[in-house]
Amino acid sequence: MDSIDIVGIGNALVDQEFEVTDQFLQQHKIEKGMMTLIEDIEQERLIAELAKRGELKKQSGGGSAANSLVGFSQFGGKAFYCCKVADDQAGQFYCDDMEEIGITTNTGSKKHEGKTGRCLVMVTPDAERTMRTYLGITADLSIAELDEDAIARAEYLYIEGYLVTSPVAREAIARAKEVARANGTKIAMTCSDPAMVKYFREGIDEIMAGGVDVLFCNQEEARILTGTDDVQAALQHLQRHAKLVAITLGKDGALVGDGTRQVAVPGIPVKAVDTNGAGDMFAGAMMFGLTRKYSLAACGLLASHAAAAVVASFGPRLSLDQQQQLLIKLQHEPEFN
Repeated sequence: MDSIDIVGIGNALVDQEFEVTDQFLQQHKIEKGMMTLIEDIEQERLIAELAKRGELKKQSGGGSAANSLVGFSQFGGKAFYCCKVADDQAGQFYCDDMEEIGITTNTGSKKHEGKTGRCLVMVTPDAERTMRTYLGITADLSIAELDEDAIARAEYLYIEGYLVTSPVAREAIARAKEVARANGTKIAMTCSDPAMVKYFREGIDEIMAGGVDVLFCNQEEARILTGTDDVQAALQHLQRHAKLVAITLGKDGALVGDGTRQVAVPGIPVKAVDTNGAGDMFAGAMMFGLTRKYSLAACGLLASHAAAAVVASFGPRLSLDQQQQLLIKLQHEPEFN
Protein backbone atom coordinates (compact mmCIF):
# COMPACT_ATOMS: atom_id res chain seq x y z
CA MET A 1 0.00 0.00 0.00
CA ASP A 2 1.23 3.51 -0.77
CA SER A 3 2.73 5.39 2.15
CA ILE A 4 1.09 8.59 3.39
CA ASP A 5 3.00 11.44 5.02
CA ILE A 6 0.01 13.31 6.40
CA VAL A 7 -3.75 12.88 6.73
CA GLY A 8 -5.70 16.08 7.18
CA ILE A 9 -9.18 16.43 8.59
CA GLY A 10 -10.99 19.70 7.94
CA ASN A 11 -13.59 21.71 6.11
CA ALA A 12 -14.04 21.49 2.36
CA LEU A 13 -14.84 24.98 1.13
CA VAL A 14 -14.71 26.59 -2.28
CA ASP A 15 -12.83 29.86 -1.68
CA GLN A 16 -13.91 32.92 -3.64
CA GLU A 17 -11.72 35.99 -3.27
CA PHE A 18 -12.62 39.65 -3.80
CA GLU A 19 -10.85 42.97 -3.26
CA VAL A 20 -12.80 45.37 -1.02
CA THR A 21 -12.31 48.64 0.86
CA ASP A 22 -12.47 49.20 4.61
CA GLN A 23 -15.54 51.28 3.90
CA PHE A 24 -17.26 48.25 2.38
CA LEU A 25 -16.61 46.23 5.53
CA GLN A 26 -17.89 49.04 7.74
CA GLN A 27 -20.96 49.55 5.56
CA HIS A 28 -21.91 45.90 5.90
CA LYS A 29 -20.92 45.70 9.59
CA ILE A 30 -18.25 43.07 8.92
CA GLU A 31 -15.57 42.59 11.57
CA LYS A 32 -12.24 43.03 9.85
CA GLY A 33 -9.61 40.30 9.97
CA MET A 34 -11.91 37.60 11.33
CA MET A 35 -13.68 34.55 9.98
CA THR A 36 -17.40 34.60 10.72
CA LEU A 37 -19.92 31.85 10.01
CA ILE A 38 -23.07 32.97 8.18
CA GLU A 39 -26.14 31.38 6.62
CA ASP A 40 -26.55 30.66 2.92
CA ILE A 41 -29.04 33.47 2.25
CA GLU A 42 -26.76 36.05 3.88
CA GLN A 43 -23.81 34.83 1.85
CA GLU A 44 -25.80 35.06 -1.40
CA ARG A 45 -26.71 38.67 -0.58
CA LEU A 46 -23.06 39.47 0.11
CA ILE A 47 -21.95 37.83 -3.15
CA ALA A 48 -24.45 40.01 -5.03
CA GLU A 49 -23.01 43.13 -3.39
CA LEU A 50 -19.44 42.07 -4.12
CA ALA A 51 -20.30 41.34 -7.74
CA LYS A 52 -21.44 44.96 -8.18
CA ARG A 53 -18.05 46.24 -7.03
CA GLY A 54 -15.52 44.06 -8.80
CA GLU A 55 -14.71 40.74 -10.39
CA LEU A 56 -13.91 37.52 -8.62
CA LYS A 57 -10.11 37.48 -8.25
CA LYS A 58 -9.58 33.79 -7.55
CA GLN A 59 -11.49 30.59 -6.90
CA SER A 60 -9.98 27.42 -5.48
CA GLY A 61 -10.68 24.45 -3.27
CA GLY A 62 -9.94 25.57 0.23
CA GLY A 63 -10.42 25.23 3.93
CA SER A 64 -7.58 25.82 6.38
CA ALA A 65 -6.25 22.25 6.46
CA ALA A 66 -6.78 21.81 2.72
CA ASN A 67 -4.68 24.92 2.02
CA SER A 68 -1.88 23.49 4.17
CA LEU A 69 -2.05 20.14 2.38
CA VAL A 70 -1.86 21.87 -1.00
CA GLY A 71 1.37 23.55 0.05
CA PHE A 72 2.66 20.32 1.55
CA SER A 73 1.86 18.32 -1.59
CA GLN A 74 3.39 20.80 -4.02
CA PHE A 75 6.68 20.60 -2.12
CA GLY A 76 6.57 16.85 -2.77
CA GLY A 77 4.69 15.36 0.17
CA LYS A 78 2.03 12.64 0.01
CA ALA A 79 -1.25 13.84 1.52
CA PHE A 80 -4.74 12.46 2.15
CA TYR A 81 -7.73 14.63 3.07
CA CYS A 82 -10.82 13.59 5.06
CA CYS A 83 -13.62 16.01 4.19
CA LYS A 84 -17.26 16.26 3.09
CA VAL A 85 -18.72 17.75 -0.09
CA ALA A 86 -22.16 17.77 -1.70
CA ASP A 87 -23.20 16.29 -5.02
CA ASP A 88 -23.26 19.69 -6.71
CA GLN A 89 -21.12 21.72 -9.09
CA ALA A 90 -19.03 23.19 -6.28
CA GLY A 91 -18.44 19.73 -4.81
CA GLN A 92 -17.23 18.38 -8.14
CA PHE A 93 -14.99 21.44 -8.60
CA TYR A 94 -13.50 20.82 -5.17
CA CYS A 95 -12.75 17.14 -5.79
CA ASP A 96 -11.26 17.83 -9.22
CA ASP A 97 -9.09 20.60 -7.77
CA MET A 98 -7.68 18.36 -5.03
CA GLU A 99 -7.07 15.50 -7.44
CA GLU A 100 -5.24 17.75 -9.89
CA ILE A 101 -2.83 18.76 -7.13
CA GLY A 102 -2.25 15.14 -6.15
CA ILE A 103 -4.16 15.05 -2.87
CA THR A 104 -6.18 11.88 -2.32
CA THR A 105 -9.54 12.40 -0.59
CA ASN A 106 -12.10 10.17 1.06
CA THR A 107 -14.89 11.53 -1.16
CA GLY A 108 -14.83 9.10 -4.13
CA SER A 109 -18.48 8.39 -4.81
CA LYS A 110 -19.43 9.57 -1.30
CA LYS A 111 -20.95 12.90 -2.28
CA HIS A 112 -24.10 13.88 -0.42
CA GLU A 113 -27.31 15.81 -0.89
CA GLY A 114 -27.06 19.43 0.16
CA LYS A 115 -24.74 22.28 -0.69
CA THR A 116 -20.95 22.38 -0.68
CA GLY A 117 -19.52 25.00 1.65
CA ARG A 118 -18.16 28.29 0.38
CA CYS A 119 -15.88 30.92 1.89
CA LEU A 120 -15.93 34.55 0.73
CA VAL A 121 -12.51 36.08 1.25
CA MET A 122 -12.47 39.88 1.22
CA VAL A 123 -9.06 41.52 0.96
CA THR A 124 -8.57 45.19 1.90
CA PRO A 125 -5.79 47.44 0.53
CA ASP A 126 -3.62 46.70 3.60
CA ALA A 127 -3.63 43.02 2.50
CA GLU A 128 -5.72 41.91 5.49
CA ARG A 129 -8.18 39.11 4.78
CA THR A 130 -11.69 38.98 6.22
CA MET A 131 -13.87 35.91 5.69
CA ARG A 132 -17.57 35.13 5.66
CA THR A 133 -18.18 31.40 5.52
CA TYR A 134 -21.24 29.28 4.82
CA LEU A 135 -20.22 25.79 5.85
CA GLY A 136 -22.94 23.97 3.95
CA ILE A 137 -22.56 20.21 4.16
CA THR A 138 -19.07 20.36 5.65
CA ALA A 139 -20.75 21.39 8.92
CA ASP A 140 -21.90 17.77 9.14
CA LEU A 141 -18.42 16.26 8.80
CA SER A 142 -18.44 13.26 11.11
CA ILE A 143 -16.77 9.98 11.98
CA ALA A 144 -18.21 8.59 8.73
CA GLU A 145 -15.80 10.80 6.75
CA LEU A 146 -12.69 9.40 8.46
CA ASP A 147 -10.44 6.95 6.65
CA GLU A 148 -9.04 5.15 9.66
CA ASP A 149 -6.69 3.01 7.57
CA ALA A 150 -5.11 6.14 6.08
CA ILE A 151 -4.72 7.70 9.56
CA ALA A 152 -3.11 4.51 10.86
CA ARG A 153 -0.59 4.46 7.98
CA ALA A 154 0.30 8.16 8.08
CA GLU A 155 3.22 9.79 9.84
CA TYR A 156 1.04 12.72 10.93
CA LEU A 157 -2.63 13.50 11.51
CA TYR A 158 -3.28 17.21 10.89
CA ILE A 159 -6.38 18.76 12.52
CA GLU A 160 -8.03 22.03 11.51
CA GLY A 161 -9.16 24.33 14.32
CA TYR A 162 -12.22 25.54 12.44
CA LEU A 163 -13.85 22.15 13.07
CA VAL A 164 -14.45 23.00 16.73
CA THR A 165 -17.67 24.82 15.84
CA SER A 166 -19.39 21.47 15.16
CA PRO A 167 -20.18 18.86 17.87
CA VAL A 168 -20.15 15.99 15.34
CA ALA A 169 -16.83 17.17 13.93
CA ARG A 170 -15.38 17.22 17.45
CA GLU A 171 -16.48 13.60 17.81
CA ALA A 172 -14.67 12.83 14.55
CA ILE A 173 -11.54 14.55 15.85
CA ALA A 174 -11.67 12.51 19.06
CA ARG A 175 -11.93 9.28 17.07
CA ALA A 176 -9.17 10.33 14.67
CA LYS A 177 -6.86 11.08 17.62
CA GLU A 178 -7.70 7.70 19.14
CA VAL A 179 -6.76 5.90 15.90
CA ALA A 180 -3.59 7.98 15.56
CA ARG A 181 -2.37 7.26 19.07
CA ALA A 182 -3.10 3.55 18.72
CA ASN A 183 -0.94 3.38 15.60
CA GLY A 184 1.94 5.71 16.43
CA THR A 185 0.72 8.49 14.12
CA LYS A 186 1.84 11.87 15.40
CA ILE A 187 -0.80 14.58 15.89
CA ALA A 188 -0.54 18.17 14.63
CA MET A 189 -3.15 20.89 14.90
CA THR A 190 -3.69 24.49 13.87
CA CYS A 191 -5.86 26.98 15.73
CA SER A 192 -6.87 28.37 12.29
CA ASP A 193 -8.31 31.72 13.44
CA PRO A 194 -8.42 33.91 16.59
CA ALA A 195 -12.22 33.64 16.54
CA MET A 196 -11.97 29.88 17.15
CA VAL A 197 -9.85 30.41 20.25
CA LYS A 198 -11.95 33.34 21.46
CA TYR A 199 -15.43 31.91 20.97
CA PHE A 200 -14.86 28.12 20.90
CA ARG A 201 -12.12 27.73 23.50
CA GLU A 202 -13.63 24.55 24.94
CA GLY A 203 -13.37 22.87 21.54
CA ILE A 204 -9.73 23.94 21.10
CA ASP A 205 -8.95 22.57 24.55
CA GLU A 206 -10.61 19.27 23.54
CA ILE A 207 -8.26 18.89 20.58
CA MET A 208 -5.25 19.66 22.76
CA ALA A 209 -6.38 17.29 25.52
CA GLY A 210 -3.71 14.68 26.19
CA GLY A 211 -1.19 16.77 24.31
CA VAL A 212 -0.30 17.04 20.63
CA ASP A 213 2.99 16.70 18.80
CA VAL A 214 2.82 19.95 16.82
CA LEU A 215 0.79 23.13 17.43
CA PHE A 216 0.48 26.07 15.03
CA CYS A 217 -0.96 29.41 16.11
CA ASN A 218 -0.47 33.09 15.36
CA GLN A 219 0.47 35.70 17.95
CA GLU A 220 -3.13 36.71 18.69
CA GLU A 221 -4.23 33.10 19.12
CA ALA A 222 -1.26 32.48 21.41
CA ARG A 223 -2.18 35.56 23.45
CA ILE A 224 -5.77 34.38 23.92
CA LEU A 225 -4.67 30.83 24.76
CA THR A 226 -2.11 31.88 27.36
CA GLY A 227 -3.26 35.31 28.56
CA THR A 228 0.11 36.92 27.88
CA ASP A 229 1.49 39.30 25.23
CA ASP A 230 5.00 37.99 25.85
CA VAL A 231 5.69 35.60 22.97
CA GLN A 232 8.48 33.80 24.83
CA ALA A 233 6.22 33.22 27.83
CA ALA A 234 3.39 32.10 25.54
CA LEU A 235 5.69 29.59 23.82
CA GLN A 236 6.79 28.11 27.13
CA HIS A 237 3.18 27.87 28.31
CA LEU A 238 2.02 26.15 25.11
CA GLN A 239 4.85 23.64 25.29
CA ARG A 240 3.02 22.08 28.21
CA HIS A 241 0.48 20.90 25.62
CA ALA A 242 2.61 20.37 22.49
CA LYS A 243 6.06 18.94 21.87
CA LEU A 244 6.69 21.46 19.09
CA VAL A 245 5.06 24.90 19.00
CA ALA A 246 5.21 27.41 16.13
CA ILE A 247 3.90 30.92 16.79
CA THR A 248 3.73 33.03 13.63
CA LEU A 249 4.43 36.74 14.00
CA GLY A 250 3.33 38.16 10.65
CA LYS A 251 6.04 40.19 8.94
CA ASP A 252 8.37 39.49 11.87
CA GLY A 253 8.58 35.77 11.10
CA ALA A 254 7.91 33.20 13.80
CA LEU A 255 9.09 31.71 17.06
CA VAL A 256 9.47 27.93 17.06
CA GLY A 257 10.41 25.67 19.94
CA ASP A 258 10.48 21.96 20.71
CA GLY A 259 11.29 22.04 24.41
CA THR A 260 15.04 21.75 23.97
CA ARG A 261 15.66 24.20 21.13
CA GLN A 262 14.15 27.54 20.20
CA VAL A 263 14.46 29.22 16.82
CA ALA A 264 13.61 32.82 15.98
CA VAL A 265 12.54 32.46 12.34
CA PRO A 266 13.21 35.67 10.38
CA GLY A 267 10.45 37.40 8.45
CA ILE A 268 10.98 37.74 4.70
CA PRO A 269 10.42 41.32 3.44
CA VAL A 270 7.79 41.45 0.68
CA LYS A 271 5.17 43.88 -0.54
CA ALA A 272 2.00 42.47 1.02
CA VAL A 273 -0.90 41.99 -1.37
CA ASP A 274 -3.07 39.42 0.39
CA THR A 275 -2.52 37.67 3.74
CA ASN A 276 -5.12 34.97 2.99
CA GLY A 277 -3.57 31.54 3.43
CA ALA A 278 -0.22 32.72 4.82
CA GLY A 279 -0.61 30.80 8.08
CA ASP A 280 -1.86 27.73 6.25
CA MET A 281 1.13 27.77 3.92
CA PHE A 282 3.50 28.27 6.85
CA ALA A 283 2.06 25.14 8.48
CA GLY A 284 2.12 23.11 5.26
CA ALA A 285 5.73 24.02 4.52
CA MET A 286 6.86 23.32 8.08
CA MET A 287 5.08 19.97 8.07
CA PHE A 288 6.91 19.10 4.85
CA GLY A 289 10.21 19.94 6.53
CA LEU A 290 9.33 17.84 9.57
CA THR A 291 8.46 14.79 7.45
CA ARG A 292 11.77 15.20 5.60
CA LYS A 293 13.67 15.45 8.91
CA TYR A 294 14.92 18.99 8.27
CA SER A 295 16.44 20.84 11.19
CA LEU A 296 14.11 23.13 13.15
CA ALA A 297 15.84 26.17 11.61
CA ALA A 298 15.45 24.78 8.08
CA CYS A 299 11.77 23.97 8.67
CA GLY A 300 11.18 27.52 9.88
CA LEU A 301 13.10 29.12 7.02
CA LEU A 302 11.19 27.16 4.38
CA ALA A 303 7.87 27.99 6.08
CA SER A 304 8.69 31.70 6.37
CA HIS A 305 9.76 32.01 2.72
CA ALA A 306 6.69 30.11 1.51
CA ALA A 307 4.31 32.20 3.62
CA ALA A 308 5.93 35.43 2.41
CA ALA A 309 5.53 34.34 -1.21
CA VAL A 310 1.81 33.72 -0.59
CA VAL A 311 1.41 37.17 0.97
CA ALA A 312 2.99 38.73 -2.13
CA SER A 313 0.24 37.42 -4.43
CA PHE A 314 -3.53 36.95 -4.44
CA GLY A 315 -4.97 33.73 -3.10
CA PRO A 316 -3.84 31.12 -0.55
CA ARG A 317 -1.66 29.13 -2.97
CA LEU A 318 1.53 29.23 -4.94
CA SER A 319 2.05 27.41 -8.21
CA LEU A 320 3.85 24.08 -8.25
CA ASP A 321 6.76 25.70 -10.08
CA GLN A 322 7.03 28.51 -7.51
CA GLN A 323 7.25 26.03 -4.67
CA GLN A 324 9.75 23.78 -6.38
CA GLN A 325 11.98 26.73 -7.29
CA LEU A 326 11.80 27.98 -3.70
CA LEU A 327 12.86 24.58 -2.42
CA ILE A 328 15.80 24.44 -4.83
CA LYS A 329 16.88 27.96 -3.85
CA LEU A 330 16.81 27.27 -0.12
CA GLN A 331 18.80 24.06 -0.38
CA HIS A 332 21.89 26.26 -0.63
CA GLU A 333 21.19 28.09 2.65
CA PRO A 334 23.38 27.17 5.67
CA GLU A 335 20.34 25.97 7.65
CA PHE A 336 19.81 23.17 5.10
CA ASN A 337 23.34 21.81 5.42
